[in-house]
Formats: sequence, C-alpha cells, structure tokens
Amino acid sequence: MSALKLQITNDMKLAMKAKDKDALKAVRMILGAIKQREIDERIDLSDAQVVAVIQKMVKQRKDSITQFKEAGRTDLVDVEEAELVVINNYMPKQLSEAEIATAVDKAISDTGASSMQDMGKLMGVLKAQLDGKADMGVVSTLIRSRLS
Repeated sequence: MSALKLQITNDMKLAMKAKDKDALKAVRMILGAIKQREIDERIDLSDAQVVAVIQKMVKQRKDSITQFKEAGRTDLVDVEEAELVVINNYMPKQLSEAEIATAVDKAISDTGASSMQDMGKLMGVLKAQLDGKADMGVVSTLIRSRLS
C-alpha cells in the first residue's frame, strides 16, 4: 500500500473517531476513487498514481464550483468547496507563479523551443517535472505567452 493511501486511510479512521461527517465523507470519496481505479486496472496504485486520482478530483470539484456559481446554487458551491479543502490536503505543495515561470523558461532554453510547434515537446518535458505541483492549464498559458 502506498504511503499516501495509508495516510488517507488513517485520516478516515481519525475522522470517524472525531465524528467529523464532512471530512469523513470527503475522505471516503477519495478512497472510493482510488479503489475504483485499482479495481479497473487490477493494480495497487503508487503514490504518484494516487496523486493523479486526487488531481482529477480537484479538477472535477473546481469545474463543479464554477458551474454551480453560474447557476446560482450557493448551497452546492459550499459543499463542493468543503470537499475541495479536504481533498487539497493530500496534494503536494503547489508551486508559485514565479516558480512555474522559471521552470517554463528553463524548459524553453533547454529544448530550444522557439515557436508554437514546439508546444507539445515543452508540455511533455514540463508535465514530467511539474505534474501534481502545478496546474497544467497555467503552465500551458505561460508557454503560449512565451512562444507567441
């Protein structure tokens, strides 16, 4: 069992003991998503794969929050934001805009990228370095601004 999955399982037990229903619901949701992926692929997930599952959940929550705000459903926005807070506890420390920009600039100079045709090559290099530590949408936007 990966260390991160073990930590999430222990946090579920703590939430049960503390009778924290909101945290318990979110942690069970995370464990359910991890278990589903393990069953689908018939493997035990590594920490990196668990982070990928959590990243997907974060993206889903952010998308839901945006849609619920547009629909004026503040009750559902509050629920999604509470889940997002718990889910974000298991994400690696996120890089700042300046750190992301530095990584993008370094990747551009290392690969010799000079036009938008090199975008795929840059994203491949940066995804390996920044996956889980930065929003790849922000990285993509920075690359576009640097290469255009």
